[in-house]
Amino acid sequence: MADKKVTVLARFRAKVGMEEQLQQAIMACVAPTRAEAGCINYDLHQSVEDKGDLILYENWRSKKDLDVHLEMPYLQELKAKAEQLCSQPIEISLWRWFQSLRDERV
Repeated sequence: MADKKVTVLARFRAKVGMEEQLQQAIMACVAPTRAEAGCINYDLHQSVEDKGDLILYENWRSKKDLDVHLEMPYLQELKAKAEQLCSQPIEISLWRWFQSLRDERV
């Protein structure tokens, strides 16, 4: 996976009353993250049913690029703020594009 594109889903669940603060903390990371060399996209989504349920949908050129991103100071700051603003730990999962799997079999 090191040299393949990787997709990340990062789910944040705000404490009641902390929704706006969490959104602002995440949005502060969007512009600098999108400027990172390996970032393909970095998009914040909000549940239509629960304004405190947020997901970052991210695509990276490689796992190595993602690893560099995870060490950025602004992301470390977001993780620290999330501990105070979220009702539970951030859920992070890594994915590969299905088409890439199909292409590998050909």
